[in-house]
This record gives sequence, structure tokens and C-alpha cells, in this order.
Amino acid sequence: MAEDPVSLPGEFALIARHFRRLAGPGALDLSDDAALLDPPAGRQLVLAADAMVAGVHFLPDDPPETIGRKLLRVNLSDLAAMGAAPLGYLMTTALPRDLPADWLGRFVDGLAADQAEFGLSVLGGDTVSTPGPVALSLTILGTVTPGAALRRGGARPGDSLWVSGSIGDGALGLLVLQGKLPADAAGHLAERYRLPRPRLALGQALAGLARAAMDVSDGLVQDLGHLCRAAGCGAVLRSAEVPLSPAAAALVAADPALLALCLTGGDDYELLFAAPPEADAQVLQRAAIAGAPVTRIGRFEAGPPEVHVPDTTGMPLRLPQGGWSHF
Repeated sequence: MAEDPVSLPGEFALIARHFRRLAGPGALDLSDDAALLDPPAGRQLVLAADAMVAGVHFLPDDPPETIGRKLLRVNLSDLAAMGAAPLGYLMTTALPRDLPADWLGRFVDGLAADQAEFGLSVLGGDTVSTPGPVALSLTILGTVTPGAALRRGGARPGDSLWVSGSIGDGALGLLVLQGKLPADAAGHLAERYRLPRPRLALGQALAGLARAAMDVSDGLVQDLGHLCRAAGCGAVLRSAEVPLSPAAAALVAADPALLALCLTGGDDYELLFAAPPEADAQVLQRAAIAGAPVTRIGRFEAGPPEVHVPDTTGMPLRLPQGGWSHF
């Protein structure tokens, strides 16, 4: 029988009141020091971790529901990049004592909604207090068929370069929310910043077809550079082919300088991947079945691990930075 939250010390009462409803079978009702988990037979574990801090990864006044969902989704995006299916997660929350009374309940509401959507549950974690700001960390567990995980290092010269969805909405959405950029489609851009779309079905569909993959979190150009370094080859990224949402395209049409931000701003959480050119039709077919739009935006080429970004005239596009860095 679960303990009555009223009779528990403060931290444990908070866990019982808010987090227990997120727990799955392996979590042991969040009443022990660790979880017990039996991985599915014949599957390999995939683990990843991401942290989010108020004022860095989300705005302090963002709705708590979207903060919880974003925390889970950026980690699910890491699973998608490996072609893995979600299994469960561990979470640590560092929360100021002066948070609004309903903040944590709404945060958990968001997590509960996405647990139901993506089919996983919390296994455990830790809750501590902090003088601020809110700091959150999540470790995700997934599974994949042994030997089938997508990796960063397999691209070869001549391979096609693909990306899912649209690029730039997250970076533009942040500026909209900060009041730095007016936009008729502010709602769409803000939602794309607050609620990434982990491409789990696409990642799994690309198993055995894509030679390399990763998710775009720190900027398209910078993350493509990671693929190039892992593979030991270069890449040409055709800026005119990069897919933009109608909202982003309208802003870029009004101010072409914003294209550089779309290419380097990050917070896209789309899949960037390499596939042999003879598999282009298969890529499109599998993406359609997975319900994820994909666009061929360039190619890998022999040479140093550098990213070349020509404009519509073939001249190098001027980019003020390659992408986001914490340090």
C-alpha cells in the first residue's frame, strides 16, 4: 500500500504527491533507492542524458507543462537519432523553494501527457532544492536490435545528406517569445521552440538504410560538422534546399539575414542523416510510412571534415557562427 503523502517528510511527500503517478512497474512505486528493470529479450540498451536550466534551455516564464514535455522530448530525440524505441527514464529536479504552488503539478501534468503519447514511464530519480534557477536533468533508456543502432560515423563521400521536418523554427520561436521578432505565425514558432518533435518512428524506419545520423540540437551547420568529423569526410550543404516552415520562410523573405540564424540557431531536434544516393527512393518511402517529411539538402564529399554552405549563386554563405555552444 502506498504511503500517505501527508505523513511523510517534505521531500518524500512531494515525490508521493506529484511524481508517483508517473511511475511504471520497474520504479517500485518510487519507494526504493533504485529501480528494477528487465530489458526486452534480444534488445540492446541505449542510454542518453540531457539537462535543462531556466534561462538557458527554456524561458523562466514558460508554461510548466511545456517545460516537462520539452525535457522528455529532447531526450527522446537522442533515442530517435540512434533508431531506438523508448523504455523509461530517470529524472532529477532542482527546484527553488519559492516556486508557485501549482508549478510542479503542472510540470508533472506535461510529463504524464507525453508519457502516454510516447509509451514510457519514470523509473526513479532525485528531487532537491536550489536557490535557483530551476535545473532539470533526465536520463533516458531505450532499446534497439543489437547491431542496428544508428551512429554518427558512417557517412561516405557521395552519400546524400537528408534532414527531417523544417529547420529554424526553434531559433526564431525563441526570438518571438523574447519580443525581439514580430511574426504573424508567432504561435507556431513558439510551440516549435517549446515542444520539439522527436522523430522516433523515422529513426527506427531508417535502421539498415541510413549510414549515419544525429539529431539537430545545436544548429544544422555545427551538427553536420560533427557527422563530418566522425566520418572523416566533408559535406556540401545547399542552403537553398534547407526546408523552412511557412512561418520561417515568411520571416526570411522579409529579412534574408535570418537564414543564417535558421542554419545555426539550434533547438530544431530534427534528424540529420546520411544515406547512399541509390537509396533516395527508399528513404522517401520509409519516411512517408513513418509520417515524417524529409528533404535532401546536400551530399558528403571526399576531403577534410569541413562543411561548405554555398548560397544560390554558388558563393560561400556568410555565417556569423556555426551553432550553439555552452562554453
